[in-house]
Amino acid sequence: MTFKLQAFNQAGERLSTIRDLLRFAVSTFQKHHLFFGHGTDNAYDEAAYLILHTLHLPLDQLDPYLDAKLLDDEVSAVLKVLHLRVVKRLPAPYITHEANFLGYSFYVDERVIIPRSYLAEVLLNGRLEPWLEYPELVHNVLDLCTGNGSLAIIAADYFTDAEIVASDISFDALDVAKKNIEKYVLQDRITIQQSDLFAKLKKRKFDLIMTNPPYVDKHRMNSLPEEYRHEPHIALSGGNNGLALVDNILKNAANHLTEAGVLLLEMGDNRMELEDSYPGLNFAWLDTENQDGFVFVLNALDLKEYFGKKQKT
Repeated sequence: MTFKLQAFNQAGERLSTIRDLLRFAVSTFQKHHLFFGHGTDNAYDEAAYLILHTLHLPLDQLDPYLDAKLLDDEVSAVLKVLHLRVVKRLPAPYITHEANFLGYSFYVDERVIIPRSYLAEVLLNGRLEPWLEYPELVHNVLDLCTGNGSLAIIAADYFTDAEIVASDISFDALDVAKKNIEKYVLQDRITIQQSDLFAKLKKRKFDLIMTNPPYVDKHRMNSLPEEYRHEPHIALSGGNNGLALVDNILKNAANHLTEAGVLLLEMGDNRMELEDSYPGLNFAWLDTENQDGFVFVLNALDLKEYFGKKQKT
């Protein structure tokens, strides 16, 4: 810790340009083995983002400013941000209170996980079309475990005639979601609902239920990088095997789907364990761009038939 503070003190005395600070940040990030996964995947991009954001410069225009000399207060402000990233291992979006995701910008703080769901990619790339061919015919969408509200907002943009319910167990998360819904002026189309999964949704039915529930298993929760440990435990932990909430959703989703409705769910990489738990259930697995996402679709009929038979046996 003393060495880190000494290095930042020396930087404040000797560095004067954005190029200086960028080099210092990249070297420091790599020296201390920071983990990247909250909007960037490398030290250079993360350093550039934090510096540009702190100096109120366009995030896509680094080169014109590289050799600009900074005021002492500006150097201090950048070093303060870099210090938070290195010493406290805060993810960059928690420092800037901004998460840039698929062309959207969302407010975030430590009450919510940082948006990175593959479900948004699935929606925006039209991969639900085999199940929901005409977006204009989707009238009711549930974003279950909404967190910061990002998926609800993206769904409202994509399904232009739909009313969206953004639901979460956490009142804190819903406070953040409210900020983002207001930012995009979608209060008339997105309703916030506090609920433990389906508990307070009564008998309401939806054409689409989309959900990115907590799905990290106990073993992986204990080995998460320090950056991820700043995110709410309740938003990550899926129980011993990571499937506790997935199981609950599968068993109850049909009661909240319209006749032609579909469930879209993102989960961890324990696909085989899930399929072994529900033999014969017609999971349709969707590809994601980097092949790391595990996303499946089930329609209401398959869910009703499968769990209806289970209840009878």
